[in-house]
Amino acid sequence: MFKYIIDEDIELRLLDIHHAEEVFNSIDSCRDHLRRYLPWVNSNKSVADTRDFIEGSKEKYAANKGFDAGIWYKDEFAGIIGFHSINRSIKEISIGYWLNERFVGKGIMTKACKVFIDYAFNIYKLNRVEIRCAEDNLKSRAIPERLGFTQEGIIRDGELLDGKFANCVVYGLLKREWNNI
Repeated sequence: MFKYIIDEDIELRLLDIHHAEEVFNSIDSCRDHLRRYLPWVNSNKSVADTRDFIEGSKEKYAANKGFDAGIWYKDEFAGIIGFHSINRSIKEISIGYWLNERFVGKGIMTKACKVFIDYAFNIYKLNRVEIRCAEDNLKSRAIPERLGFTQEGIIRDGELLDGKFANCVVYGLLKREWNNI
């Protein structure tokens, strides 16, 4: 099982079924915070829904199509980071992430993203990593900006968030740029 210790406080673990209740409780505890930026929050209504997500994540991992890792901060579940679609023909992958609002502002996600970026470039041997964020999600946007990504554009009305269309900012990072950071 994938497990990566980032530092004495932060650990990434491949999600497994036994994490479902802990993950669901975290989502449920900050639903209003998360639904502002994540379209799937309203459809995750039970531990069973979370279990289904984890099963799908495990299938994605088994098929070598990426994976999702839980983030633990001081042994408490804090959020998820994952690889979304891999396009092997152009050697590209996207990263998605969320944190329970209690853990925002501690540098946790920036450190987790660094691990995933290294994995994308050095293990998957890809050339480009993409992160998309809602335009008004300034805390999420700060992460790719801090890590040297280039803002490549804005997709107008690119997401439907909590029943409203929202612009989506696209950030990209190339392997040669990461190697120079």
